[in-house]
Amino acid sequence: MNTALERCPSGASVVILRLRSLGDCVLTTPAIHLLKQHRPDLHLSVVVELRFAPVFEGNPDIESILPPEAFAVTHEQAHLCLNFHGGTRSMVLTAASLARLRAGFAHHRYSWLYNVAIPRAQQILGVDRKVHTAEHLASAMFYLGVPQATIPRARLFAPPAQPSPAYAVLHPFAATPQKTWSAAGFLETARHLKNEHRLEPVFIGGASDDFTPFRDFRCIAGSPLRDIMSLLSGATLFLGNDSGPAHMAAAFGLPVVVLFCTSDPVVWAPWQTAAETIVEPEGLCRVPAQMVIAALDRVRVRA
Repeated sequence: MNTALERCPSGASVVILRLRSLGDCVLTTPAIHLLKQHRPDLHLSVVVELRFAPVFEGNPDIESILPPEAFAVTHEQAHLCLNFHGGTRSMVLTAASLARLRAGFAHHRYSWLYNVAIPRAQQILGVDRKVHTAEHLASAMFYLGVPQATIPRARLFAPPAQPSPAYAVLHPFAATPQKTWSAAGFLETARHLKNEHRLEPVFIGGASDDFTPFRDFRCIAGSPLRDIMSLLSGATLFLGNDSGPAHMAAAFGLPVVVLFCTSDPVVWAPWQTAAETIVEPEGLCRVPAQMVIAALDRVRVRA
């Protein structure tokens, strides 16, 4: 039986539903690259919320970026619709695509909409272990007909920030207090980076985050995603709580140290870059600064 990709004619349109969130969007780009390498003739479109669209902008693997609206998806006249999101809205968009081939993971709710049901990554990859999110998404491409290969680093495209002295980016915020390392720890680490590595610490976060503890250093609050990508592309090092910016930093090949509490680092660790993860399930407040500093020193040497 022919694979789904073998049933796609030359030049066919493929719609990939991603929608959100930041880390998921970044970790979708390796799978897209594998598909484009195998079938450069296909016209690939990504459906994503506007706030995350910069993740895919400038990517030569992608011909168009579409809003998550039924009209836009239908208008694309896709031969293949691949649903990576799996939520209710993405199922509506899958139906709206009117694609001859509608693919998605078989464990998705309402997966009866698919006529190409993708099994779990472990079955496709032939492994009996947890898989990283990048592996999970790439496995879908292997099932559709892309030959199995090494899964590359995520791909982001942004002009570097204006030339400046070498700097490290620190992201000290997270969705919950439990997932947030202490401000005192970030400050001690920032002073180490400045004094021992001659790196200017640059703190990033959202417009509503409290930067008061970090006011003695350069702080960037609520900048557009494009600007944060540019900042990361020119950085030397990244430290942060488990978050989307950590995946962006890894995509640019930075040495990365990430602190994990409730998320599983096997599934969400930085992908294909020099990295260390520090895990404390009972709360990151327990992590001493010297542990983080030692991890940063080690990844600097490895990089």
